[in-house]
Amino acid sequence: MSCQSNTLVIAGALAAALSVAGAVSAQENEKCYGVALAGQNDCAAGEGTTCAGTSKVDYQGNAWKLVPAGTCETMELPAGMDGMARKGSLTPLERDLPKA
Repeated sequence: MSCQSNTLVIAGALAAALSVAGAVSAQENEKCYGVALAGQNDCAAGEGTTCAGTSKVDYQGNAWKLVPAGTCETMELPAGMDGMARKGSLTPLERDLPKA
């Protein structure tokens, strides 16, 4: 094999490895609603937000953050103003929504 062929083979292997690593990383995260601090949500959150960093209140129920898969519903969060326990959710929540 020529040096140029070796370079192409290595470049192809590297590209394939990076592609697989990217796919694995994406699969290891999940959307978790109600865990982001104000202004720290990830893109395309619920009503009252337009994209990343637009949530208005801490732990806004319809705003999501990517978290490691399997951790969302077990995250420990501070209790709400009413003293009720908060947990993350894989679906949007009706709690802690911004006042209109």
